[in-house]
Formats: sequence, structure tokens, C-alpha cells
Amino acid sequence: MSGYLITVLTVISIQAIAACGLNVIVGFAGQISLGHAAFMALGAYATAMLCTKAGMGFWSALPLVLILSGSIGLLLGLPSLRVREDFLAITTIGINFIVEAVFLYTPFFGGALGISGIPRVYFLGEPLKGPGFLLLCLGFVALVMAICWWFTRSFAGLACFSLREEEAAASSLGISPVRFKLLAFVMGTMMAGLAGALYAHYMRMINATDFNFPYSVMMLSIVVLGGMGTLWGPLLGAAVLGSLPEIFRPLVDYRMLLYTALLLLMIRFQPGGLLGEPSLGRRLLSKMIPGKRVEEAL
Repeated sequence: MSGYLITVLTVISIQAIAACGLNVIVGFAGQISLGHAAFMALGAYATAMLCTKAGMGFWSALPLVLILSGSIGLLLGLPSLRVREDFLAITTIGINFIVEAVFLYTPFFGGALGISGIPRVYFLGEPLKGPGFLLLCLGFVALVMAICWWFTRSFAGLACFSLREEEAAASSLGISPVRFKLLAFVMGTMMAGLAGALYAHYMRMINATDFNFPYSVMMLSIVVLGGMGTLWGPLLGAAVLGSLPEIFRPLVDYRMLLYTALLLLMIRFQPGGLLGEPSLGRRLLSKMIPGKRVEEAL
């Protein structure tokens, strides 16, 4: 496998982890979030500061990164989740701009130059790079997918689904909207923090503009394209949208046009995404695999 292909697959794996986190917030709990890149930035800067300033390694810093990402997600989620729909979208956009501005204009975080010299990840005494780092990312993708699978079958997951479909009816049955939406928000931000930490150690240099608002829009596009609220949708969306820029690289001047046209076509003809309901991909899989196994798996 060439180094170029390994790089593309590694970036797709990191984006898939962040997209799974956004899918928990948007797809499972039905909350609109347009600032997911902010939580990737928190994870990336947290691990960068701990590893370059405090001398910690990736594995010792990772628990602190996840706790920090989840805690900040909890603090920001408390006021954010009390507003709905358009107001929630505007609030999350504001969070993205605020976090980017703090990292960009604060000298302590490197300012416009960002943070460089982030050490590699070591496993059993050996530095992980190339195929080794890709396997690490794929391992975390599998872990995140397992957590999402467990969540969809847990009481908390079912409570989030009921709130997404009809909040008033779910509340009348004693399901707390704030409690379960906040749980989904914290889970999503922790997954974004994990993706940010992996991104920082892979690039070994980060800048606040790496996590700007367009990056948040791309994360949402991945979830929408793959199938919002499905288990495998974010993974498929990350693979498609991560591959298209490389496939259309000879048409670099028209890449954004093709990217936008694809999304418009999806919204027009497959609003549920590639694996959502009703979608062509879901119907094809149902024909290929009889029974309810496809519905249960997706």
C-alpha cells in the first residue's frame, strides 16, 4: 500500500470518528449542531499542550483529553440544549467561532502559528507512523462504532430516539429531554475530542484554522450523505466524501462545484442519505440480504 493511500485512509478514519460523534448528537438525539469542529479543536489542542508543555505521552494524555472534551461539552451543552432548531444551530456556530478565535488570538496556544513539534504516538516502545498509525485509527473507529451500536440498543439510546421523533410525547412518559440530550451531546463531544487528538498526533502540527466553520459543515455533510441516524452512515459518508476530493484532484478548480452538486442531488433524490430511510442503498441491501438483518444492522 502506497504512502499516499495510507494518508488518505488515515484522514478518512479520523473524520469517520468525528462524524460518528456528530451522528450521536444530530442523528440519534435530533439536535442540530453546526460547530462540531470546535470540539475536535479542543481535543487537538489539549493533547498538543499536554504532550509538548507537560511532557506527557499520547496514552497518558488521552484520558485527560476525553474528560476535558466531555466536560466542556457538558458546560456548553447545558445552555445550548435549552434552545431549539434554528437557535440551537446559531448557538453551535457561535461556539465554533469562539473556540477558533480563542486558539487563534491567544499567544499561550501558539496564536496564528499554532502548535508544532507534537510527538508521535508510541506503542510497545515503537513509534506509530504510516500503516501503524492507520491501524491505530481503525482500532478507534471500531471502538467508536461498538459504542454507537451499544447506545442504539440501550435505554438511553431509545430515549434519545423517542425525543427525536416526538419530544412532547416522550416527556409525558417521564423521559427527561435535557438529561438524555445532554448525554448524547457529551458522548459526541468526547468522540470529537478523540478525533482531534488523533489528528494532532498524525499531523504533528495544528492550527486553529484547521477546525474552522467550513470543517464543521463538512462533518455535517458526511453524516447527511451517509444517512443521518444510521449506524454505518457516518463511516460510508466519510469514505465517499474523503475519497471524492482525491478522485477529482485533476479537476481541482471544479472540485467544490462537483462536491456541492453531489450534495444537492442527494438532498433532492435521497434525503435520507445513502443508508437512511427510504434510500436506494438500503433497498439494495434489503434485496441482497433477506430478513430483518439489514434493518437491525443499519
